[in-house]
Amino acid sequence: MNYRLESLKKHAEWRGKIETKVRVPVDSREALSLAYTPGVAEPCLAIKADPEKSFELTRRWNTVPVITDGTAVLGLGNIGPEAGMPVMEGQCALFKAYGDVDAFPVCIKSKDVDEIVHTIKLISGSFGGINLEDIAAPRCFEIESRLKKELDIPVFHDDQHGTAVVMAAALINAARVVEKEFSALKVVINGAGAAGIAIARYLLRLGVGDIVLCDKAGVVCRGEAWLNPVQAAVAEVTNARGLKGTLADAMKGADVFIGVSAPGCVSREMVRSMAPRAIVFSCANPVPEISRKDALEAGAEVVGTGSSENPNQINNVLVFPGLFRGALDVRARDINFEMMAAASRAIADCVGVELSADYILPYAFDENAHAEVAKAVALAAAQSGAARI
Repeated sequence: MNYRLESLKKHAEWRGKIETKVRVPVDSREALSLAYTPGVAEPCLAIKADPEKSFELTRRWNTVPVITDGTAVLGLGNIGPEAGMPVMEGQCALFKAYGDVDAFPVCIKSKDVDEIVHTIKLISGSFGGINLEDIAAPRCFEIESRLKKELDIPVFHDDQHGTAVVMAAALINAARVVEKEFSALKVVINGAGAAGIAIARYLLRLGVGDIVLCDKAGVVCRGEAWLNPVQAAVAEVTNARGLKGTLADAMKGADVFIGVSAPGCVSREMVRSMAPRAIVFSCANPVPEISRKDALEAGAEVVGTGSSENPNQINNVLVFPGLFRGALDVRARDINFEMMAAASRAIADCVGVELSADYILPYAFDENAHAEVAKAVALAAAQSGAARI
């Protein structure tokens, strides 16, 4: 099947992937008086007296916007907010299907950080959490950071943290397959944008000590003139060996390659230069850094990609529905490291005794995996003090 052409045809048929649903009867005078005027005045006054009641008396408790400015959509780049709508609708459909979270696309026609932050703050009273999506780096870092400080509901940038959570889950199980200690892995990450930097920071907190980031200009190293401020900050805590040079230089002797970058940038020779029993996660979409076939033939033992056509699809959909379900269930103030780490472990543990080189993650449509993530996140929120109920 030509998925692109068939998808275009289906989108024309569907005319949208989500819709609203009425949860209450509105078919009589009595029903209207309860759901709308005059009865609705009473919950309005209750919320006026205590805004926290909005979580109990409206659907706010279960509602999340999927917000983009359209500047980093899939592998398509800066295509604009309207063009990003099909992706945002798709994510909203997955929120509902796998987490029973009511999600709505919100596409903001601005690239100005202040405008975007202000807009999200103004509408935040309608939602139980905020999901940011497909916002280009480095602007995405400031937007998320400011919103996390200024809002009292969870703010989560999926491209950063959703990717980091599922990547860590995949790496936990891949390390088990190749019989290497997780904390002792030598990891090379290609792509020093939102996803790559978030993965590096997250793996550091999980205990991986040897991480080297690369970008188009080469290895991320202290003092390089081409680094942006966020890259310069991550250079202070990664690349402990002080490596310089190209991606090919960094991959020599590495246990793990993680690609969140560009198609075809890794050769068979680069994989051959890695340590024995190497792990290769080439997740550029729609074309990976190196194909699964080429990576395996070059000697990699465990290979994951972003494609559903291959074993070991590394996909954020394993993260965000269950993670928000758990956070919303306990009315969390934030999504913190403890909650994300719990999600990574829950995803990894769902594989169980079936773990193998071709099965390191549960399938994206595994309902049990989403439920386990939700339970683990809710518990971690309670134990870490992020839960309000």
